[in-house]
Amino acid sequence: MQQKIVLIVSIVVGLLAAFLTRTYLAAKDAEVQQLKADFLKRHDTLEALCFKRDVPSGTVLTKEDIGKITVPKSGLRGQALTLENYYDALNRKILNGHAKGDILFWADLEGGHPSSGGLAADIRKKMRAVSINCSGAAAVSGMVKPNDHVDVIASFSFPKLAEDGRTTIQEIVTCTILQNVLVLATGRETSKSSVVRGDLFGAGSYTMVTLEVTPREAEMLVFAEQIKGRIALSLRNRNDTYYEKELPQVDFAKIRSEIEELNRKRQSEVNGGR
Repeated sequence: MQQKIVLIVSIVVGLLAAFLTRTYLAAKDAEVQQLKADFLKRHDTLEALCFKRDVPSGTVLTKEDIGKITVPKSGLRGQALTLENYYDALNRKILNGHAKGDILFWADLEGGHPSSGGLAADIRKKMRAVSINCSGAAAVSGMVKPNDHVDVIASFSFPKLAEDGRTTIQEIVTCTILQNVLVLATGRETSKSSVVRGDLFGAGSYTMVTLEVTPREAEMLVFAEQIKGRIALSLRNRNDTYYEKELPQVDFAKIRSEIEELNRKRQSEVNGGR
């Protein structure tokens, strides 16, 4: 009988101990969860952009350079770029080199945050921004985008006396007036405000192109438009800094006299000079 009582007491004590242990662990688990919630409340996280690989200074960022990383939000809000800023970082130049895994900050980008300054902040010292009427075919089928480099070609119509010395005719002359010019904006779209569409190339429709030029070049562009010259852009590779010397003015007589030689030279270059 006494043994049965001892056994029953042992079982009750064991059950009580198990209950107390479970209650203790549940309380501790709740405490841990509360501590975790308090930590996240004080140190919330965000999905920040980072560098997927080592990049040197001056790199123009592409999707191959940009990744994401989860970091505490404290101290980074408004300074680090997040997933929603992904397209703001594309095609932007970085000021300093970075290692793989480094967080991408607005201060790393040339021009900084889009709200830090308008177009004026993108213009280099001693340069000017001038907008010209240019769209459609004149802007390479609308494919010209901010940060592209172009040559500016203008056609002018001048009054000229015909061979009889009495009749006035209009003579059209075309010439390249500027080479290797930086495009600051197309319409109201700049490299900062660019919204990359589905194919990552859509720049949208525009009727104006804004170029970065010197003060003297700005005068030439304004004059060309004032005399109703027709301006077209010739798109070039941004890494191509070649300058063509002594480009001639072109009129009908020039084309007629040199078209054969131009085609012969072109075929020679296409065929490797053979």
